[in-house]
Amino acid sequence: MAMVGRSVEVKPETRNHKGFFVQEAAYQLMGVESSGWALICLDDVVCHYVDPDNLKVSQVTDVE
Repeated sequence: MAMVGRSVEVKPETRNHKGFFVQEAAYQLMGVESSGWALICLDDVVCHYVDPDNLKVSQVTDVE
């Protein structure tokens, strides 16, 4: 998947593999497992498995 290692955001109403809603924020895409779930991490502690179809490339803009 071309987005691996990139900053991604979750679409509204996204749930993780356990059925819980995932906070809308910028995550780091760690990879897509053979099971089909995408692993995204907010930081070193908070990670979620989500459906890759619920991800979009983060539209963070650099302001200088």
